[in-house]
Amino acid sequence: MTNLLKAIINIIENPIYNLKDYAKFHNRVNNMGEALEEYIKDAFAETIGEDNNEIRKEKIKKCFSYFGNQNNPPDCIIANGDAIEVKKTENTTSDLALNSSYPKAKLYTNSPMISKECRECEKWTEKDILYACGVCKDKKLSLLSFVYGINYAAKIEKIIKINSKSFILDISDIEIKNPDNPAKYKNAKLIKFAI
Repeated sequence: MTNLLKAIINIIENPIYNLKDYAKFHNRVNNMGEALEEYIKDAFAETIGEDNNEIRKEKIKKCFSYFGNQNNPPDCIIANGDAIEVKKTENTTSDLALNSSYPKAKLYTNSPMISKECRECEKWTEKDILYACGVCKDKKLSLLSFVYGINYAAKIEKIIKINSKSFILDISDIEIKNPDNPAKYKNAKLIKFAI
C-alpha cells in the first residue's frame, strides 16, 4: 500500500517542474490543475514517467479506490487509505480556489458534498484528508506542499493559504496549534521540498 512518504520519495526521485509538458504526456489532461492532479496520482502509484499506458492504468487502479470530479471532493482516495484533495495556485501569497470543497479536518461518509460513488468505493466511515497544494506559474510547478486536514482545519470553515520559505529537502520536528483549540499544541513532522 502506498502512503505520503512513498509519494514524497517518488517526487524527489522524479521531479516534474514543467506541468505543460506533463500535461502533454497525459494527453487527456486539459489544464495545469488536472496536470498537477495526475502528477500527484502518479507519485502515489509510483507511475511518474511510466510511458506504457496499460501498466500505468493497472498500477493506478490498484492504488486508488475512487477518483472524484470537479463538483465533489475528494479528488481521489487511496485504497484503504487517505483521501486526497489537490489544490493549485499561481503564487505563494494568494488564496486557493476552494469552491465547494472547503478545508476539512477529516472526510466522513455522511458529508453532504461527497458523491454516492465515493461513499461506496470501499467500506469506510472516516478518512484522513491530505491536501496537496501546488504553486504553478507559467505552467511550471515551483512548490508542492502536503498538509493533513487534522493539522490544518478546525471543525469550522477556513481558507487555505500557502506560505513558503524552503528550497531544499528538510525534515524537522515541530509543534503545531490544535485546530480545534489553538491554546493547545501537538507534535508534528514538517517535511519541506521545494524547487
